[in-house]
Amino acid sequence: MIDAAILAAIEARIARAIALPAARYRPFVVDGIALGLIDDARAARLAAFDCFDVKRDAVVLHPGLANPEARSTAIAGVAATLRGEGALPAWRDELYAVAREFADPPLFLIERGAARYFGVRTYAAHVNGIVVQEETRMWLARRSAQKAVDPGLLDNLVGGGIGAGFRVDQTVVKEAWEEAGIDEALARRARPAGIVCAVKPMSDGLQRETLFVHDLALPPDFVPQNQDGEAVEHRLVTLRDAARTIASEHGDDEVTLDASLVVLDYLIREGTIRPDQSRYCKLAALLRARR
Repeated sequence: MIDAAILAAIEARIARAIALPAARYRPFVVDGIALGLIDDARAARLAAFDCFDVKRDAVVLHPGLANPEARSTAIAGVAATLRGEGALPAWRDELYAVAREFADPPLFLIERGAARYFGVRTYAAHVNGIVVQEETRMWLARRSAQKAVDPGLLDNLVGGGIGAGFRVDQTVVKEAWEEAGIDEALARRARPAGIVCAVKPMSDGLQRETLFVHDLALPPDFVPQNQDGEAVEHRLVTLRDAARTIASEHGDDEVTLDASLVVLDYLIREGTIRPDQSRYCKLAALLRARR
């Protein structure tokens, strides 16, 4: 059982991370559907582009852009301009599909590094790398200091955004190899375990991401080997140590918000955090804070 003080620290840390600033957010509306959230400062900048109608209560993509190709082209032009102004520091040359729900046909495609500027919902696949022996342990990975987002922080063993045209399982296989050297046969043993939702204000906009969570049992002798330079260290920890780690806000033990939610979800599902503990319901609610 996890100490009450650690549970309180986890709750406080995650609640602070997802708290929205005082700025007002307007829905970003495409084809009559609210797909994003844009703060006032960014809405004012978008008003200078002909493809947006910035209203008092919404930012509307011009209805004359009536198909995904036209919308994608218009937004790509805006994103290129914003990048030139330094407003999109996490440019990836990778496209995300934007739709009402993940499985729906996309209404447009957007550069990954521009998604937060428009506050559109994005999707990622994360994997808990688990070693089950006498005591269950979990692998964590340290992100490279060169990463544009959360440099140097601890992360799940495997995690990555789902690019346009990719399925969830394809992303798991791809990221498992790139981030931990897990081959396809082993990666396909990862078991889907539901979703958690991460909402976080960031310097380049609002992150609104749905994480498809997976659990993967790994052999006791498995040692992760990063293939793409995005992870620089791996750490195998007990579940109690994992709980202490996601409670930390500073130093070498700080974990990304996304990974903290995924780890918290696992601790709840596996009974390390129990329903009869006083903060159980509040912690569980943090996993579904979808806005």
